[in-house]
Amino acid sequence: MLDIAELEQRALEEISGAKSTAALREVELRYLGKNGSLSGLQKQIGGLAPEERKAFGQRVNDTKAKIQQIFDLRLDALRCSERSEQYERERIDVTMPGMPARMGVEHVLQQATNKIKSVFTGLGFRYMESPDLELFKYNFDALNYPPDHPSMDDQDTFYITDDLLLRTQGTAIQGRVYEMVQRGEMSLPLRVFTVARTYRNEAVDRTHGHTFHQVDAFMIDEGISMADLKGTLGLFAQAMFGDEAKVRFRPDFFPFVEPGVDYAISTPKLFNGKWVELGGAGLIHPNILEHYGIDTERWSGFAFGLGVERIPMMAYGVDDLRHFLENDRRFLEQFPG
Repeated sequence: MLDIAELEQRALEEISGAKSTAALREVELRYLGKNGSLSGLQKQIGGLAPEERKAFGQRVNDTKAKIQQIFDLRLDALRCSERSEQYERERIDVTMPGMPARMGVEHVLQQATNKIKSVFTGLGFRYMESPDLELFKYNFDALNYPPDHPSMDDQDTFYITDDLLLRTQGTAIQGRVYEMVQRGEMSLPLRVFTVARTYRNEAVDRTHGHTFHQVDAFMIDEGISMADLKGTLGLFAQAMFGDEAKVRFRPDFFPFVEPGVDYAISTPKLFNGKWVELGGAGLIHPNILEHYGIDTERWSGFAFGLGVERIPMMAYGVDDLRHFLENDRRFLEQFPG
């Protein structure tokens, strides 16, 4: 049987020699733990003669209490030492300059969108949104598309079901707004615009993409004419590209406007004043207004759309629209806003 005094001496020497709290915990388990040496001595009491048990048990308990006391003192000392070493390792010199915080910036397309929203709200237009996953009736039927129009073919559109598709144009919001007028949730006259992510099943190259963004705006009031359309687009162009920007109309066809035009801008600041096409526009087709019960003898309107990507492409001389969606930081960090 191991002598109690010898066990006590060994335990105190190991406690004193422990260099860390982790090492001290191992000593604790070895002597004071459930399966430690002192617990083993307590289990031997039952094998002693009755007259020896009390004295032996008392010695074991006294030894255990002494070792526990010395252990606690050593543990406190090691904790203080380790904490001091940690503080020294992690000490910060408050007199040194701090690390500059890395701040993110808005995506260049979001910057263009913000400016577009600011211009149109300044012109009295209301910003609204519609779903990316659109109903066929809003994307085509509500916009006077004939059943055999090429853009309704599977090769030009991402269909989810026969009635659901990824919207091909922001103009799809018009039918939803007209229904709000029918329900009394909005009233004429109207000035509405949206910035919409749109999708088309097109081959991707430098000037075409399957995903892009469009600005669509329309206005309905009494006596609206092409002059109002050209004046609004002129104000928009000047706000986006400078006071010297001019707008040009040329005849074009879109199912939802009559007459229809494509419009281009020219400014000495861009491409030496060459005309650059921005989008399509025209007076809202009477068929659309009549379909939603709007009196075309009293009310008329215009609508126009343009690609958001074209604005920073023109402003910064970007020659490939794929750069905007490739998330290359080398490209995006050139536009800090």
